[in-house]
Amino acid sequence: MTDLPDHATQDRRSLGDTEGPMEDALEESFTRQVLEGTQRLSRPWREVLVTGFVGGTEVAIGVLAFLAVLHETGSHLLGGLAFSAGFIALLLGRSELFTEGFLVPVVTVAAKRATLLQLGKLWTGTLLANLVGGWLIMWLVVLAFPSYHAVLLESGTHFATAPVNGETIALSVLAGATMTLLTRMQHGTDDMTAKIIAAVAAAFLLAGTQMFHSILDSMLIFGALHTGDASFGYAEWGRFLLLAVVGNMAGGLGLVTMLRLLRSKDRLVDERRDRRQPAG
Repeated sequence: MTDLPDHATQDRRSLGDTEGPMEDALEESFTRQVLEGTQRLSRPWREVLVTGFVGGTEVAIGVLAFLAVLHETGSHLLGGLAFSAGFIALLLGRSELFTEGFLVPVVTVAAKRATLLQLGKLWTGTLLANLVGGWLIMWLVVLAFPSYHAVLLESGTHFATAPVNGETIALSVLAGATMTLLTRMQHGTDDMTAKIIAAVAAAFLLAGTQMFHSILDSMLIFGALHTGDASFGYAEWGRFLLLAVVGNMAGGLGLVTMLRLLRSKDRLVDERRDRRQPAG
């Protein structure tokens, strides 16, 4: 990709309603992402952990809906549609998942509005809190719905005992790309109906096709472990989590976020320049 000459960039600016070098829709999306990312990355540990914990519990409710449909129909695709209840709860409740932190926070750091240390705090705190919240709700699900034990054992075992090979790595990468694409779509519009449709589509793909998602599938594994009849333990879960986290980050950062940064290169240059200029 070749850089536009200065006069071409200026001409493009003059054609739109905004002063940025990108199309108006992308300019508005970029500004929205940086403003939100600055707020998210500046939160103290308490807020990061509470928001992540709530996010884990909300997704676990989506897992309950998934299990209910899977138990009755045996269809992962229908279960994936039911799981969208968790993503809709995330959207409306303004909580977050670890895998939602691969676009907005990274763009904010690239724009020099936050630091790598703040990004590390967000990722670490959200991941741990998601897992704790999900572990708790899945314990309650196992107690409340003994009829779901068989489907939980089957689903949890599928992920916990999966080998590390080309297929599982690809499933992890695709899951990360899907989640980051969801974030990108939801930040590209102010229409709540469109955001909900995007959430349903992403949930259908993740749960319906059994992609390897670090949080969603950990909850299925936790449920299987809570039944007391699982043929694996937390060591196998830890191996799965490592595979899923690395793959999710590779997909989210490499296949979606980096392309977004390349497309927004001129706007990032402007943002950094503004940060360097003294106030007044």
